[in-house]
Amino acid sequence: MKDPTPQRPAAVRIGVINVSDRASAGVYEDTPGKACVALLLEWLSTPFDVDYKVVADEQPLIEAEMRRMADLAGCCVIVTTGGTGPSPRDVTPEATAAVCDKLLPGFGELMRSASLAFVPTAILSRQTAGIRKRTLIVNLPGRPKAIRENLEAVFPAIPYCVDLIGGPRLETNESLMKVYRPKG
Repeated sequence: MKDPTPQRPAAVRIGVINVSDRASAGVYEDTPGKACVALLLEWLSTPFDVDYKVVADEQPLIEAEMRRMADLAGCCVIVTTGGTGPSPRDVTPEATAAVCDKLLPGFGELMRSASLAFVPTAILSRQTAGIRKRTLIVNLPGRPKAIRENLEAVFPAIPYCVDLIGGPRLETNESLMKVYRPKG
């Protein structure tokens, strides 16, 4: 006889990677990664587990963590914080490009445009996004205020993107974050 107890669906997994030499070395507290998780908890009504890492600004480390989260941990979304500026140590966009099958330049374009409303140096930012198999990877800046401003700009498209790549359906707290999905 089949067990009549409904099976609980697998939890949605979301990866958060804070890219920071100093935070990974324990020199200062990891506030960017925590700020990102707080926003996801605020906006998403779909229950999810967070796969969380702090790594140094080293492209091989960032790439390895993105691959692990996408391929082994099954994260439908990976959000990175930090490493998107012009300094020589900022290599998060390069790591993202190296692990993705497709890049989504519109994410970076919209984030920079949104940031220009707050700071003229937004043109120096190199945020990007891409898809690795069935995982959306989005790069955010490393400051909590900028994380909110940038993620607010692109988040309305994230659940639909996850739908399109075959990921789980992500629902939001509509009073706090409205997302776009085509009708019908």
